[in-house]
Formats: sequence, structure tokens, C-alpha cells
Amino acid sequence: MAKDAYLVGLIGSGIGPSLSPALHEREADRQGLRYLYRLIDIDALGVPPEAVGDLVRAARDLGFDGLNITHPCKQLVIGHLDALSPQAEALGAVNTVVFEPQGRAVGHNTDVTGFAASFARGLPDAPLREIVQLGAGGAGAAVAHATLTLGAERVTVVDALPERAAALAAALNRHFGAGRAAFAAPDGLAHLLTGADGLVHATPTGMAAHPGLPLPAELLHPGLWVAEVVYRPLETELLRTARAAGCATLDGGGMAVFQAADAFRLFTGREPDTVHMLTDIAELAGAERSAGRAV
Repeated sequence: MAKDAYLVGLIGSGIGPSLSPALHEREADRQGLRYLYRLIDIDALGVPPEAVGDLVRAARDLGFDGLNITHPCKQLVIGHLDALSPQAEALGAVNTVVFEPQGRAVGHNTDVTGFAASFARGLPDAPLREIVQLGAGGAGAAVAHATLTLGAERVTVVDALPERAAALAAALNRHFGAGRAAFAAPDGLAHLLTGADGLVHATPTGMAAHPGLPLPAELLHPGLWVAEVVYRPLETELLRTARAAGCATLDGGGMAVFQAADAFRLFTGREPDTVHMLTDIAELAGAERSAGRAV
């Protein structure tokens, strides 16, 4: 018999302002479900990211149906799960954990499908020959997989930790074929962006708690499209600067909605209404701006 009540949560750092609870609970209300989405903030609890395994076990013991996982736990959580979906295993990052009826904790990654759906909707005709991506963490792994799945010829990953960029590029080449990915240090950005079709930004820079630009503004040019992963705020300094430079842009709101919708489907087995969810995130972001709070 289908359930009509769900308890889910989000584990991460500094997640107090997250819009995930409202996105999930609004969709559940439309479907007539009792649905409680709790925040499990490791900063508020005073525990390190490595405690994610204990938190997952506690949530399972307390009767949670599933969890979302965000920075900085997407990769750390893997060793504490019973199984991974093929996509999560290929990525080496998990953002959704489903507790199955028999007690197994299974890791999934809806960031990949979320970014792919958002990109196809927001930049449907964008050229995908040479893509530069800033960021090689958990979100970076997901969006790089999504971009290559969408048909990008090559993605060059740039990260402040060159060894992390190299590891992601190697993993992408193993999965998609030799030559599909490369890596570079930040000092190579100017040269890379000169001939690139697009820039994907997948670092925390630009978030409410980490304001600023992730690269020099003068590197942006009209022949470049810019896709943002950050969705708090929806309009980051990078997007404002890119639009002023003549770039086509994609904000992070679509990815946030589509990954939430995919997680909702995994938790409940029900089909979410993404059209309404896209309206939800615009309303929620607008309400916070009107109240004078950083989104």
C-alpha cells in the first residue's frame, strides 16, 4: 500500500537558509501527502563532516525515509552506504540516500539529471564543443558528467586543487572515453576561455556566505555562455557580470528544482510537478529578496 506520510532530511554545512524543505513540502502538499523535511546541519550540531555516517545511521534508526546530502558530505557519505546506483558509483558522489523497507541505505545522485534537465530547458541551443568548468568537488563531478552526457565534445576542469581536477578528468575519461576531459590550473583560465563555448561554475563562490566572483570579470566575453550551479542567490555576481559582458546565462534555480524533483520521486515513488516547482523557487527567492534577506 502506498504511503501518505514521509520523513526526510538534508545533511550538510550551513544549510539553514536552504530552500529544499519548502520545495519538497510544497510539492507534497499539492499531492495530499504528510511530508516533513528536516535540516541536519553539522555546523549547528558541532560535528565534523566525517560524522555523516553516524548521522545517516541515526536517521535510519529514527524512521527517516531518506536524506539529501550536500557540501561537504557528498563524497564522505559513500563509505557508509549499503549500495550505490550506477550513476552515483560512476560519479563518486551521492546527494540522495533512500532507506529501503528492508533497511538498506542506497545512494543516488540527482545532481546529474537535475543539471542536464535545467540546461536542456534553459540553454537548448548552446554550442557544446569546448567547455570550461570551475570546480571539481561533488557538484563539479555531477555537472561534468551531465555536460558530457548532453553531448559536449570536451570538458576542461579547473580547480584550486589541481590534483582534484586531475582525478575528476581521469574519471571522466574512463567513463566517457579518452580525450573527453582535461584539467588545468586556475592560471590557465585566460587561455582556455578565449576559445571556449561555455563556462560551467561549480564552486561555492557567489553563495550568500561566499560572495564575489570566481574569476576575473575581463575573462568573460560575448561568445561565451555561462551556467551557474549556485542558486542562493538566484542572481549571483557571476551571472550579473556575464550578462553585462553579453553572455547567455543559466542560473542555478533550475538545477535545484530538477534535482529536488528527482529526489522527491525516489523518496515517494510519485511523479512531481516540475512546472509548479519552478514557480515555487521563483516565489521563494522573491519572498526572501522582498524581506531583505540574502537568498
